[in-house]
Amino acid sequence: MFDRPGSGNRALLVQIDFGAGGVAERLEELKLLAGSAGAETLGVVQARRAAPDPALFVGKGKADEIAETAIALGAEIVIFNHELSPAQQRNLEGRFKLRVVDRNSLILDIFALRAKSHEGKLQVELAQLEHMATRLVRGWTHLERQKGGIGLRGPGETQLETDRRLLGNRVKLLKERLRQLEKQRRVRRRARERKEVPTVSLVGYTNAGKSTLFNALTKAGAYAADQLFATLDTTSRRVYLQDADRHIILSDTVGFIRDLPHSVVAAFHATLEETASADLLLHVVDASSPERDEQIEVVNGVLREIGAGDVPQLIVWNKIDATHGQPGLERGDDLAPYGNIARVSLSARTGAGLELLREALVATLFPSLPPPEAQFAPSGLTY
Repeated sequence: MFDRPGSGNRALLVQIDFGAGGVAERLEELKLLAGSAGAETLGVVQARRAAPDPALFVGKGKADEIAETAIALGAEIVIFNHELSPAQQRNLEGRFKLRVVDRNSLILDIFALRAKSHEGKLQVELAQLEHMATRLVRGWTHLERQKGGIGLRGPGETQLETDRRLLGNRVKLLKERLRQLEKQRRVRRRARERKEVPTVSLVGYTNAGKSTLFNALTKAGAYAADQLFATLDTTSRRVYLQDADRHIILSDTVGFIRDLPHSVVAAFHATLEETASADLLLHVVDASSPERDEQIEVVNGVLREIGAGDVPQLIVWNKIDATHGQPGLERGDDLAPYGNIARVSLSARTGAGLELLREALVATLFPSLPPPEAQFAPSGLTY
């Protein structure tokens, strides 16, 4: 959809308030998404409505205002921070005479930019094709007639039907390839289980600092950046916990976001299944975000959707360097010597609190081992 950053995709953003609250935060997130896709934000149009308009999503008057603003700013594309139906998208493009992109398409485009591994690229293509399948009519309405005439005599199906059939064939092929990769993943997982190596998955809202924490624990050098969806491809590394004299397998996974397209969840099923089968989830939270509580619930909602809602979690309160907080542990039971550790506060960027996280991993994954109490930091968090 977009070219690489700097290619001149001049965008007008649209945010509608339906009374759900958090509009400012949602708009800021949209700006980050647009920037991650390589778009240049020229301006923003906001409005309040009780419910979406069935035909234009925003109503005729607001649609005309958006069109006028886009022309005045020289926008090349209009990005809605909402999911649009195929009909709404088609009607808006006809009215604006510009490309219209909804939130789902924007996220899928970022995924296409970020995917590096073979499996990641297959997953993104599958999600894009399944999203595109509902919008095929947009590109082929002028060919919605039977083939005929010299050079056009064919099997007696419309161009639209041909395109749908070819797309369906490609989707089947992609799903089969992903099934094969999923089988290979299961074989590797069974091998780890036979060796009794605990598996830990990093989960969290996008840009919470998962990859930075992964690098700090593993020295893997995985790509980490201050942008949304910097990580798409799951990376796993063996980590040695010295206090337990044991190894664990730590996996960095794709970040979650509110209103994550279902096509993405479905396409990334094989990857996300690693999360559902983990022994422990490190739920990384951006402690500096004013939306952290909502982000925690968004992540938990996606985890429930992929069948990982019951996997034990250890909350990692990250980026305390941005909040002037102190490293620390919070336990569910202060009477126990180590207790049921519920949260670790740290900074993956500076390394403050990493040893506390390692100790918490030992206490959680290897509870039968005696805790290294001499190294145990007192609980008590500063916010």
